Order: sequence, then C-alpha cells, then structure tokens
Amino acid sequence: MKTQEEKIKDSTTRVFKAVFPNTTNHYDTLFGGTAMQFMDEVAFITATRYSRQKMVTVSSDKIDFKRPIPHGTIIELIGKVTYLGTTSLKVRVDIFIEEMYSNSREKAITGEFTFVAIDENKKAVKVE
Repeated sequence: MKTQEEKIKDSTTRVFKAVFPNTTNHYDTLFGGTAMQFMDEVAFITATRYSRQKMVTVSSDKIDFKRPIPHGTIIELIGKVTYLGTTSLKVRVDIFIEEMYSNSREKAITGEFTFVAIDENKKAVKVE
C-alpha cells in the first residue's frame, strides 16, 4: 500500500499547452477565465488521480495572476495535492510560461482548488 507522500507524488499532474490567438484577449495575453478553466481541469485530474473517486470542485481560493501570459508561448500547468481532509482535498495549480525559442521559464499564475469526494447519490464520502 502506498504512503500518502507516494500518492501525492504519483498524482502530481503536468499539462502543457500552446497559447494560440483563439485563447487570448485584446492585449494578446491569455484570457484570465481561460487560465482558470485550464487550472480547474488540471486540479480535477490531480484530485481524481489521487483518490480514484468521483470528485467535484467546491471552491477556488485566491488565484494570483503574477504575470500576463502572451500568445506564442508554451504554458505548463502543474497540479499537486496540498491538503487532505476527511471528505475533501486541496490542489495547488501553478502555471509556468516558457518561451518557445529560448530557455526562459517563469511562474505566472498560482491558485488553489478544493474538491469533495462524492458517491453515486452526490453525497460527500471519505477521501480514500
């Protein structure tokens, strides 16, 4: 049986995306709402990989937009479980910007999402 630390390590999720014009605003940077959608999706995948249960988002906590994400860059989203409760868990998602044609890399956005494990009747259950 895996330890909690091993489960957290194994459930850490990394997703890469290219920032194309159809996801940017009139400033040629990634829409904030699109970034939040990407983050929630990665957080959901991370929570599900950790628990292997049905998980639903119940809140997003303090999303910090530190840098604009310009079109024509690559982003990496990294989700990691940061807290375990009885029926809930939290996942931090960081978005890093990578220049396509250099080794430049910097953190742009950080946020935390809370999920609850549910059963077939949509009632909260213990996170395994």
